[in-house]
Amino acid sequence: MEQTGESQDTTFRCAYCGEVNHTIVDPSQGKTQKYIEDCHVCCKPNNLAVSYDKWNKDYIIQSHQTQ
Repeated sequence: MEQTGESQDTTFRCAYCGEVNHTIVDPSQGKTQKYIEDCHVCCKPNNLAVSYDKWNKDYIIQSHQTQ
């Protein structure tokens, strides 16, 4: 996945229920991003830490439970 100005579809695993969620990353917001997105299955909020891996040309998303 080449980082361009276009939004990129990617996934993250919910920190609560473990289900895979699809999300869209906006590259114009930087190579590292943090935001909260609700799980599409259990509806709980996930803290997402997004980073761009230039070697694999893909986004890495780590999800954590909100406090």
